[in-house]
Amino acid sequence: MKDTAPANAGKFQDPRVTAKGDTRATVALSHPETLWFNTGTLCNIECVNCYIESSPSNDRLVYITRAEVDDYLDQLDDRQWNVREIGFTGGEPFMNPEMIGIAETCLARGYEVLILTNAMRPMMRKTMRAGLEALQRDYGDRLTLRISVDHHSPDLHDAERGAGAFDKTLEGMRWLRDTGIRMAVAGRTVWGDTEAASRAGYADLYAREGFRIDAFDPAETVLFPEMDESAEVAEISTECWDILGKSPDAVMCSSSRMVVKRRGAARPSVVACTLLPYDPQFELGETLAEAERDVALNHPHCAKFCVLGGASCSA
Repeated sequence: MKDTAPANAGKFQDPRVTAKGDTRATVALSHPETLWFNTGTLCNIECVNCYIESSPSNDRLVYITRAEVDDYLDQLDDRQWNVREIGFTGGEPFMNPEMIGIAETCLARGYEVLILTNAMRPMMRKTMRAGLEALQRDYGDRLTLRISVDHHSPDLHDAERGAGAFDKTLEGMRWLRDTGIRMAVAGRTVWGDTEAASRAGYADLYAREGFRIDAFDPAETVLFPEMDESAEVAEISTECWDILGKSPDAVMCSSSRMVVKRRGAARPSVVACTLLPYDPQFELGETLAEAERDVALNHPHCAKFCVLGGASCSA
């Protein structure tokens, strides 16, 4: 009879120990570099494998405001985190009507700003384009837009994001190119291409379009491993650091936190990771002071995406 037990059965249950009884690995916030804000889970499209389930109807995370972001920037000063970058993800950040003002607040206080976007209709609205032009004029390359281009071929990109999505994203990228706004790209490795072949494909796309993006720089063309919670993955114990030759300081939660605002909540809260906005065990409190505690790697994403995959959402 075929074994129908779910992948990872019995694993990732106890934040202190693994299923084998080994001490679970934890990660300290050792060198804060990026503070992320989720701008809200509403999105103009609904992708096949969106880890946060963004869609035109998902408002589990509501729009964060400029005043709320400013409060956390004050907390950064108070806690002396020495963060260099403020990142924004969604949903689609340009659905948030305050996105331009939020970005301006961060840039004016000296931070680099990274906005993750599909570069489609929300970004291309007249008010957003005017705001982006002003930000580029005043702050130049301290503003970066990382565009989601799941694959360098239209067919595979559209298989994830819907018919015509590739062309609409390219239209937005061409406008960003002509406006002089710095771009990066986020792609995916779900199709089994080798990294070399994938990067070569992106390089060809950039050359055809005249995009000033380096396909071979992992900070400019980020290739994310697939986040499949149903896939079998090993738990990370404290012994794994030496076995794998890795340091906890290389894991994303050693250098970043994310602020979210849940539907119906009076105030935003801080979570350990951009990838786990809904799991209550990664909720750290409402303030950055509360969010300074260690994070137990008690989720398949911690192992597959961050430790074994070596990925990071930051630039």
